[in-house]
Amino acid sequence: MSDKPEADAPKKKGGKKKMLVMILGVLVLLGGGVGAGVYASSSGLIGGHGAAKAEDNGPKLVPKSEQKRPKEGDEGGHGGGESGGSASGGKHPPSGGGGDRYASNYFTMDPSFTSNLKDSVHIVQIGLAVSTPYDDTVIENLKTNDIAVRSAVLLTLGDTPEDQIFTSEGKQQLQGRLAKAINAVLEQKEGFGGISNVYFTSFVVQ
Repeated sequence: MSDKPEADAPKKKGGKKKMLVMILGVLVLLGGGVGAGVYASSSGLIGGHGAAKAEDNGPKLVPKSEQKRPKEGDEGGHGGGESGGSASGGKHPPSGGGGDRYASNYFTMDPSFTSNLKDSVHIVQIGLAVSTPYDDTVIENLKTNDIAVRSAVLLTLGDTPEDQIFTSEGKQQLQGRLAKAINAVLEQKEGFGGISNVYFTSFVVQ
């Protein structure tokens, strides 16, 4: 009778060790699973549908096949191919040979802009239009933030030296700078730029 408790003691100690090892193993597995889940979620491996839905709510590229022709009197609309000062804003539309794959949505910014030039006695008065390969969301963002956009355009014009406005190359550089300035405002206010080109509809130096 006195020998039995002594024989059971090692078994109890061994059982406790096994139980402790099992609990630790479960905790390690759970911790690893949570860590892997967090990593996969943050890297986009899981939850991809949510990311796609969020992207779907943003501006969408408009294929040429869905191009809309502007009616008379329309401020904006979809047009054909283009050449002008460009700046990337948001996503980059794919490019390829044989003309643009995407329609151009044009918008004229009224009224025109009048500004002094940098270190110059000359004043420049310009009419501006912009284009985007995206749907009307970008144009609506432009209208919503009209005051901030116009301010950015005037600041850019005021920082332009007069020798830049007397050559075609200088005017093209100015177009690019204006496109970047407009996209910067839209990205700050709306999280997406989308303006691909800026055009001069009038250009007068006094």
